[in-house]
Amino acid sequence: MGGPDRQEDVRPFLYNLFCDREIIRLGPPFMQKPLAWLISRRRAPKSMANYARIGGGSPLKAITARQALALATALRKDGDFRVTMAMRYWGPSAEDAIDEMLAAKVERLILLTLYPHYSKATTGSSLAEFHRQLRRLVPRLPVRSIDFWPEQPSYIRALAETVEEGRRSFGEGAQPTLIYSAHSLPVSFIEEGDPYVDHLHMTIAALERLTGLPGRICYQSRSGPVQWLGPSTAETITRLADEGCRDILVLPISFVSDHIETLYEIDMLFRDQAAALGMRLHSCPSLNDRGSFIAALRELVLAA
Repeated sequence: MGGPDRQEDVRPFLYNLFCDREIIRLGPPFMQKPLAWLISRRRAPKSMANYARIGGGSPLKAITARQALALATALRKDGDFRVTMAMRYWGPSAEDAIDEMLAAKVERLILLTLYPHYSKATTGSSLAEFHRQLRRLVPRLPVRSIDFWPEQPSYIRALAETVEEGRRSFGEGAQPTLIYSAHSLPVSFIEEGDPYVDHLHMTIAALERLTGLPGRICYQSRSGPVQWLGPSTAETITRLADEGCRDILVLPISFVSDHIETLYEIDMLFRDQAAALGMRLHSCPSLNDRGSFIAALRELVLAA
């Protein structure tokens, strides 16, 4: 998805996001851009304050660059690969990535989504934009896409590692309640056949077979006057307090990199909420450029 690098990038990033009709349709098509401009203008101050709490901007570009470098290194013995990145609502764009690949005289492309779970609002929108640019710039270049991978074995093992590290952060003998926090989507998407929730449950089932630890799924980052997937993470934390829970371990199940939803929402907002209710809340470390996760990406690329 991308993220603003600096404070002054927040508003244009939000504008790009709300211009995408795959995520939200703001009236008839001719009204999308004017309404996106108004919404981004209204939301920018609050979003800027939130990004200021995590250093001023999103670390997503730097983390993704590390992932790309690690993947390129892992693929060296497998062939002649070049790895770059494209982000949906901020740079580098799909056009930037294609230009880089053309300059390198690549013979074919593999598009690897960093969303393990498919949704038309995430992978679907990103691939559609990439193919639009590809048709415009180099329509005959062979391309294959890796659209989802909710049960990839090395990915599941990497998640299991983070769960164990998260458990140890509570100290010897602690038995925290595990919750899986995923990015929310409008319920209408799922009713129209989007496989996102099914993919989430596939990942959770595979993970729980490996760890033997049951958990509860919940959803964060909802906005706007539509029905969203629930229960929300905030509601789940309150419910656990009512049940007498004292320790909560959060696995950010739909995210593979640290960004505002892990660093601010989980590690600040939800942690403070839990503390006010007399509980400890820790999060599992994000996958980022963890070796076992990079191994998963390498295996996905080679399989394609």
